[in-house]
Amino acid sequence: MNSKLINTILTRKHNDFLKHIDDEEIKSLIDKNAIITGGAITSLLLNEDVNDFDYYFTNKEAVVKIANYFVKKFQEKTPNLSDKVKIYVEESEDRVKVIVKSVGIAKEGENNQNYQYFEQLPEEVGSNFVDSVTNLENENSENMEKAFTLNHVNANKGRPEKYRPVFMTSNAITLSEGVQLVLRFYGSPEEIHKNYDFVHCTNYWVSSEKKLYLNQPALEAILSKQLYYTGSLYPIASVIRTRKFIKRGWHINAGQYLKMCFQVGELDLKNIAVLEDQLTGVDAAYFQQIIDWLKAEKEKDATFEIKVPYLISIIDKIF
Repeated sequence: MNSKLINTILTRKHNDFLKHIDDEEIKSLIDKNAIITGGAITSLLLNEDVNDFDYYFTNKEAVVKIANYFVKKFQEKTPNLSDKVKIYVEESEDRVKVIVKSVGIAKEGENNQNYQYFEQLPEEVGSNFVDSVTNLENENSENMEKAFTLNHVNANKGRPEKYRPVFMTSNAITLSEGVQLVLRFYGSPEEIHKNYDFVHCTNYWVSSEKKLYLNQPALEAILSKQLYYTGSLYPIASVIRTRKFIKRGWHINAGQYLKMCFQVGELDLKNIAVLEDQLTGVDAAYFQQIIDWLKAEKEKDATFEIKVPYLISIIDKIF
């Protein structure tokens, strides 16, 4: 697909998204500060189906206000959520997070279907859920309801509302219609791409200009379907992400893995907080169980430290 057609598709997608924002300030913030980058442009260049459109924003103020808007939207559309779960936006010096805190989780043997959330579901259910809400042609509210929560009742009758929030992590808010709002990073495209792992994902579209930008290293990687690692704050996620690219016919040489290994080696993975941050959003259903297990051990014994043989045994049990 050529750049002119891709630019048209992204512009139309963006304009359709804006039409469904009912707050003029939020609509303006998105229109003036959005950057679409990542896998969507790669898929369009290769004439492949787009899984989702990743939105980033140029400044922290926009991220905070947009995140609060969609968290509020989710709460409004999920009236029986408030008694069980607290959801709010947390702002720190360099981060914006969506915090989801469960309250009163049922004990073993109790009926907990009112608040069984995505992170607690088996991986295949999570995968089906993400597929269902990011498929541009699929608006099946029944699939969304079953996957996200076993008792999630859509407040709307008939066809579900477009661009509604359907899934949240600390790093991003996923909307229907294949839009993901990334909260973890913000700034110029160059600043955002400093945190990207593979060069082929660094083409981008700027909402304020309605313009697509393609760069040569990314295009060369796409043409050859070669994974070229440029460094990331989340090298473990990068290692795991290579699986999906290899399944799609991409190639990676041993040197790229060595780069990732060096970055992983700089992490203090025996620190539970560091390990949890590194695993956020990667096979969440299973990895969250590992984190919860380790936290429980730490609560029982303040001197508890992660030992490799112990961690291996936990991973084998869960996976």
